[in-house]
Amino acid sequence: MSYFQHLQQDKKLLPLLTKEFPPLKYRKNVPLRLMASIMSQQLSSRVADVIYNRFLQLFNGEEPTAAQVLATPKETLRSIGLSNAKVAYVHNVAEFFIEKNISDKMLKALPNEEIITLLSQIKGVGRWTVEMLLMFSLGREDVFAVDDLAIQNTMLHFYHWKNLDKKTLKQKMLKQSEKWKPYRTYACLHLWQWKDNASNL
Repeated sequence: MSYFQHLQQDKKLLPLLTKEFPPLKYRKNVPLRLMASIMSQQLSSRVADVIYNRFLQLFNGEEPTAAQVLATPKETLRSIGLSNAKVAYVHNVAEFFIEKNISDKMLKALPNEEIITLLSQIKGVGRWTVEMLLMFSLGREDVFAVDDLAIQNTMLHFYHWKNLDKKTLKQKMLKQSEKWKPYRTYACLHLWQWKDNASNL
């Protein structure tokens, strides 16, 4: 059974399942993906793309290694439009991957929760950021971003939940997401897509 057929068993999700997403892809150079995620936080996708392209230009358009990023002065990173905090967090990521000798191969072999526990030790990297990494860089199909505001709002809308505090909402979301296993990432993609296209939320 495809992920699409599996998710269709949840009748409340049916209005969101307009077209099937292509399979998730694994992308190399995980520390760079994590840095890019930090750079893009609280920015529109257009501005985030501009900043990331400026970042790549510092390395002649090539994707840098963690060591190359760590060797780049903070002033240089600030010059492309990154805040002081983001510059520090980007350096933190590079330093952590080098010091702990973390390779793409090592991360590929670890379960989701172990990766979240490991990478959340980095100052500036929270659970949500690692979940995005799992979905969009490591290609993991069964990740559920319960703290994501867009997913919370879309589920409130479709499941008609009213007057819930945050704790109760998350409990209900997690319980509902059990039905979507082992394809919760794809469910998130559909929830996000609907939110992006909807003007009523």
